[in-house]
Amino acid sequence: MKKKELDSETIRKKVKSLIENFEEELKGKDLRQKVLSLVPVFHHLRELGKSLLGKEDVSSARDRIIFYFKKYPGVVINGDELLVVSAIQEYARRVRELRVQFGWSIISGVTAKEMAAENELPIEDIDADKMKPSDYILLSANQDRDAAHRWNIANEIRKRKDSVRAKILEYLKQNVGNPVTGEELRYVANDKTEWARRVRELRTEFGWPIETKNTGRPDLPVGTYVLESLCQSPEHDRKISDSLRGVILRRDQYSCVLCAWSHNDWNKSDPRHLELHHKKEHVRGGENTEDNLITLCTVCHDDIHKKKK
Repeated sequence: MKKKELDSETIRKKVKSLIENFEEELKGKDLRQKVLSLVPVFHHLRELGKSLLGKEDVSSARDRIIFYFKKYPGVVINGDELLVVSAIQEYARRVRELRVQFGWSIISGVTAKEMAAENELPIEDIDADKMKPSDYILLSANQDRDAAHRWNIANEIRKRKDSVRAKILEYLKQNVGNPVTGEELRYVANDKTEWARRVRELRTEFGWPIETKNTGRPDLPVGTYVLESLCQSPEHDRKISDSLRGVILRRDQYSCVLCAWSHNDWNKSDPRHLELHHKKEHVRGGENTEDNLITLCTVCHDDIHKKKK
């Protein structure tokens, strides 16, 4: 028979009564009796935390945690809060399950700091440097149901004896065209703090078209990365800074100036993406300047270069 759920006020009164009765226990000398007298207090406090969620369908600790996160997406949630609403000590394990098995984009304070160091955490009113390891943020209220499969791939790649950069690139290649989270990349990198810097290097030094919300894909959720294709940019294009690239993309409204294609038009049968094109070719002295750069989709870009051959 299912145990009857008590309302918050009833539980509060029970806790109050137990605390008041404990006054007499404090006068005694038997340590164990004092401890045993506090056990019901702990149990009722746990029930009080659970009761705050009302009559929602949140019977398990995991359900209560994600219910709480979804009430406050994009807000720093401290582990102590999760301890209260989950009513269990091992709430961190449940957070990991929500991330790995159920596809909720939850990042820890550690990952938030590493992303912020590379300017990849554009959330107002959040100072990642002040976040503790036991702090968390739900980046998106949308569940990613393919996440469990990706985490299995990540687990295989992280075991390899390659460099952090090579592991990250391989993982991105296995998920080309699909966003992955910073937590996934950190896991692939065996939790090495350098992972975010290696992602930036793959884009700016090695020419891999890895985009984020901050570098040219405003449609992407905060904290996600996507390798748009398996084609590296020419070496001279890698010298275009992220800041200048952002200026050009915003000026051209994140659309191809020739055919007006944007990422809103993306589909699996036409997996193009946006690139920058030199109006005056780089080999002819064209510079990486705002006046000499325009936004093109990969189809139009390829067509232009084919005609010049």
